[in-house]
Amino acid sequence: MILVSLLFAFLAGALHVFIFTMESFTWTRPATWKRFGIASQADAETTRSLAYNQGFYNLFLAMGAFIGVGLVALGGAGTVQNVAGWTLIFSCCGSMLLAAAVLALTGRKYLRAAATQGTTPLLAVVFGLLAVLQ
Repeated sequence: MILVSLLFAFLAGALHVFIFTMESFTWTRPATWKRFGIASQADAETTRSLAYNQGFYNLFLAMGAFIGVGLVALGGAGTVQNVAGWTLIFSCCGSMLLAAAVLALTGRKYLRAAATQGTTPLLAVVFGLLAVLQ
């Protein structure tokens, strides 16, 4: 269960790095802003600074998940590293999952994006709980 949780936490982090790249670096490219449901190039330019900031939130969550994976992988059961790693995984992946829930509640057109954004952190949390509660 531990390895499965770590794999999904890593994948959740990787997805959020990809989202960071789109929001912070390619936001004004038509392929990106259309993917996010932005109506026009002008709207993409107007929301550019907001997307840039949001992208860094995604990057920081990804970094926390990656560090958590590393700490769990390198720390033995019950060590400070292990506890810190699980804490990071649960808090970062939990935040990713809650953000996906908020996105899903925003409207039906966001359900697919919310499912994409929320599946890997959900699996990381579920398998992580199964691992630590054994």
